[in-house]
Amino acid sequence: MKGRNVELQRPMKQILNWFVAVLAVFHLANGIVLQAQGDIADRPNIVFIMADDLGYADLGCYGQEHIRTPHIDQMAREGLRFTQCYAGAVVCAPSRSVLMTGLHTGHTRVRGNRGKNTPPHDGQKGRIPLRLEDVTVAELLRDAGYRTGITGKWGLGEPGSTGLPNDQGFDEWLGYLNQDHAPDYFTDFLWHNKKKRLIPENADGQRQVYSHNLLTDFALEFIRENRSAPFFLYVPYCIPHAKLEVPDLGIYQDEDWPEDAKVCASMVTRMDRDVGRILDLLAELQIDEKTIVFFCSDNGSARGWPGIFDSCGPLRAKKGSLYDGGIRTPMIVRWPGKVPADETSSAVWYFADFLPTAAALAGVDAPGNVDGISIAEALFSKSPPGNLHQRLRERFLYWEVPRKGTLRQAVRHGNWKAVRSARNRPLELYDLSNDKGETMNVADLHPDLVETIDEYLSDCRTNSPHWPVPSR
Repeated sequence: MKGRNVELQRPMKQILNWFVAVLAVFHLANGIVLQAQGDIADRPNIVFIMADDLGYADLGCYGQEHIRTPHIDQMAREGLRFTQCYAGAVVCAPSRSVLMTGLHTGHTRVRGNRGKNTPPHDGQKGRIPLRLEDVTVAELLRDAGYRTGITGKWGLGEPGSTGLPNDQGFDEWLGYLNQDHAPDYFTDFLWHNKKKRLIPENADGQRQVYSHNLLTDFALEFIRENRSAPFFLYVPYCIPHAKLEVPDLGIYQDEDWPEDAKVCASMVTRMDRDVGRILDLLAELQIDEKTIVFFCSDNGSARGWPGIFDSCGPLRAKKGSLYDGGIRTPMIVRWPGKVPADETSSAVWYFADFLPTAAALAGVDAPGNVDGISIAEALFSKSPPGNLHQRLRERFLYWEVPRKGTLRQAVRHGNWKAVRSARNRPLELYDLSNDKGETMNVADLHPDLVETIDEYLSDCRTNSPHWPVPSR
């Protein structure tokens, strides 16, 4: 009889343990929000670091065997590593627009690197800027009492336009305004707020100062200056994008790789070093336990590096593609004492979720028209709590590429991924739960699901004068 009672108690004990765990997550998440709604000094600092063209598998903690990223790997051991997080778009400007506005590429202002029907700014034809009526995450946080800073590549406004960082919620800014300038790592100027900051050491073709170092210096100084007040720091680094350049090859000098592969690896490892410097400074200033740090990439790997780094891992395609190799990103979130350490989460979310998540962390309301949702509760456990878990499974994530009069589209819905290669093409359907590489189109086997997704696509976007797409 005693043995039977023990057996009966076991499932009850498991249920109680589960219940206690759920309550702990609930109270932690709600405690943070309630705390944020109180004294402004108690609100968490938010740091968002984003690489440029870093592939899903370019980090050691995501399976990379050749490029060394010890500091980001350590960040993963100290935080939560997401395996199904997505960027906002297939290329940089629209991805950044989604991140800043919380609107997906069917609604956000900037839907491609170049658009139509806008006057050139500073000689840059086709660069579409954010408008003053666009609400950014920086504006929300600044209005909530945060100091806001950005350093790196902006991509959402040229000189003389309405899209400059200082007009979109950032108090301080140093970096590049557009994608053409950003790969000039030995540039002779950067934009500091609304003025050019000259770099005389690089004038007349000299190559003395690597701009990435200046961006890191700015980030560190911004943290030092604002350590006593809540701050939001956005660090969209420019490497390892496009024009591969680095001051030295470091530990990769003698590797038996093509020269450009050595350069790319050196750029990633240099960035890793500087992520470590940011984390070390937070610890030195004793504010790491009140600072949540995100790390990710803006889209997939540009080169893919097949047979060398295999930067996209098991995912199909690379940057520019709506298959997962083009849009799935590494995402690590660290907040000592709040975010669980050395855990992995399969929660599905994307850049549009960052604005409402940051708003929730700061205890303010997000605009009612955003496409993203707050996934703050998913940050405090390796499994999202029940209601959020259900919501994440039921909702639709959306991406589009409007170009040359046609429209490519993609949807993630639960474990299903749908891709349309052109406006009037049939939907492809993939079951990502057992086909991560999107190799088997199973649309013919699931006509009802295809119809449901097609119905969603019929009204999930608005037309843009800058990226006109003819009706079906």
